[in-house]
Amino acid sequence: MALTNFPKLGYSRVEAMSVQKVTKQSTARQQVMDLIERLGVGTAIPSERQLSADLGVSRLTLRAAVDDLVRQGYLVRRRGSGTYVQQPKITQELTMTSFSEEMRRRGMRPGSQTLSLDVKHAGAYLGRCLHVSPSERIVVAKRLRLADDETMAIETLHVPEALVPGLTRADFDETSFYDLLEDRYGIEIVGGVQTIEPTVTNEEESDALGVPLHSPAFQFERTTRSDDRIVEFVRSIYRGDRYRLVTELNRRDRPAVAPVFMPREQAP
Repeated sequence: MALTNFPKLGYSRVEAMSVQKVTKQSTARQQVMDLIERLGVGTAIPSERQLSADLGVSRLTLRAAVDDLVRQGYLVRRRGSGTYVQQPKITQELTMTSFSEEMRRRGMRPGSQTLSLDVKHAGAYLGRCLHVSPSERIVVAKRLRLADDETMAIETLHVPEALVPGLTRADFDETSFYDLLEDRYGIEIVGGVQTIEPTVTNEEESDALGVPLHSPAFQFERTTRSDDRIVEFVRSIYRGDRYRLVTELNRRDRPAVAPVFMPREQAP
């Protein structure tokens, strides 16, 4: 739309220039998105100079569009190398499924690496989370969660020792914990409460996940229960470059739909 047409729509000249700038950036962003879809994951996109010439936009407009796609995780900049296509984020609904179940449903191969397995007294905080005495012995398992051999999350699981006698590190590496609970211990998970909040990775988490220190992340805390008691409390740190949160909205007079958690289908 020509700039001279904007006054007819009620825009001042300054507003018209701002609208036109946003329109150009949106168009450039879509053109780069089209390019991303044609390129393979891990492929470098052309330089800013070449892309701006190819798309017929200024380098400033192109850079703003690329910056937006980097923030959203479609592209990643590698210092001294260039800008590359990232793998798309994985979509995960907020349901009572295990990590392994969710990854298989996405057509990905789940994996787990047990970093530590300890038994300790619950203490006041975990005692409240698990509804047990502070002196109750609990199993604490720290695991690295993988999808197609790529790090996705670091998870710390807490479960009363009395519920899972004889649990070993190998048990965590070989099967889904929820399957293990049901098959070996006769415990079926029926529900729970989960909270999500944004955070950044600390040094330990960054090393485990293979991301820079203070990278954006999501912290999940989940308390799950069987029919008659709290079974586990889990705190997980998910890579922010692999996940995004999406919620379906409805008017108040319509049935509510659970939020949807979206990590990208294959990672950076």
